[in-house]
Amino acid sequence: MLISLLIWLLAVTVALTLHEAAHAFISDRLGDPTARVSGRLSLNPLNHYDPIGTTMLLVTAIFTGFPIGWAKPVPFDPYNLKNPKRDSLLIALGGPAVNLILAVILSILLHYLLMEISLINVLIVRVITINVWLAIFNLLPIYPLDGSKVLYGLLPTGLAEDYSAVMSRYGTMILLFLIIPFGGSSALTTLISPLINFLLHLLLP
Repeated sequence: MLISLLIWLLAVTVALTLHEAAHAFISDRLGDPTARVSGRLSLNPLNHYDPIGTTMLLVTAIFTGFPIGWAKPVPFDPYNLKNPKRDSLLIALGGPAVNLILAVILSILLHYLLMEISLINVLIVRVITINVWLAIFNLLPIYPLDGSKVLYGLLPTGLAEDYSAVMSRYGTMILLFLIIPFGGSSALTTLISPLINFLLHLLLP
């Protein structure tokens, strides 16, 4: 149990740290220094730790097999961006994209360079799993998840503003409703599990 806990802890730490650091890196590259000044352009996991969201991610990963949670959001100032609508989309995509890229790289490593030490293989599988879950979960177009900013950037300006107004008011309630389990499982896991299982089937040996 202790070893499993440590493996999940390490996997969650890697996934969340790279996810948030990617947001900060892209934001900084696009001209907004807010994340860098706030200390979020960092691979120090403590800089990205959220007492509620990160702990929930670890607990749900260990006890339910359906990791749900988040890190401390990376701040950015759209007024520092040349094209706020487009650049906000790119910043939002950065975290999930890095998670999926890491999952693919580790999948290749796992398929072609299987380690003799079984614990390393278990760790790689856990890191792949948590990265896929984190990416897909965050791409849901519900505020405050990354997917809400992605969809906002893709919609025509008028429709995007209407969507933003609705999401800023009701998004958190919608997300909580989806997360709360009814009859043993939540609507969220029912919604995204098929895609996640499909991706894991492709990535894991």
